[in-house]
Amino acid sequence: MKKLVLIIILVTIFCGFKFISNTENNLSKSKTTIDNSIEKRLASHVSAVRELTTKNSKYNDEIVFFVDMKISSGKNRFFVYDLKENKIIDKGLVAHGSGSETGIEGKLKFSNINNSLTTSLGKYYIGKSYNGQFGKAYKLYGLDKTNSNAYDRNIVLHKYSKVPYDEQLESICNSYGCPMVNEKYFERIESIVDNSEKNIILEIYY
Repeated sequence: MKKLVLIIILVTIFCGFKFISNTENNLSKSKTTIDNSIEKRLASHVSAVRELTTKNSKYNDEIVFFVDMKISSGKNRFFVYDLKENKIIDKGLVAHGSGSETGIEGKLKFSNINNSLTTSLGKYYIGKSYNGQFGKAYKLYGLDKTNSNAYDRNIVLHKYSKVPYDEQLESICNSYGCPMVNEKYFERIESIVDNSEKNIILEIYY
């Protein structure tokens, strides 16, 4: 009887360890899949921007900003990318336009129309800074058909006190269509932009 009880205990422990091990492996695989998906999307856009900066000496060919709108707004999705080292060197949270909300979790819409309050996809170049409603901000100029009205729509790169610094499970606040970041993160972006002799490209993709 004692042997039977001992066997049952050993089997239970073994199964428990196996379950935990399988769960950890599945979580690890899931995380890898997500990371690979983000990296794969980023890689395709890096190639296109690299080509643009190589052909046009107006643009900075070392540093580029990317925003991946497939990533939840509560997660880091604004990337500072080093074209020479081929890697992300900084990242932070960024808000999207309230008009981009669809009511469906994980799904956004985009527009280039005035007063739509939506985010516009495409490549921008970052222009001069000015002092506006949220303090220092940067003018954005759309380079694609999907964001050609950016300047007229007053779409700018700016900071906002209510954008959190750390990642969170919940979505963050929305903007009126501008890429809007945390104040502390903005300081790092500001330093890069102000010290660049050439215009930096910002691409927002989905």
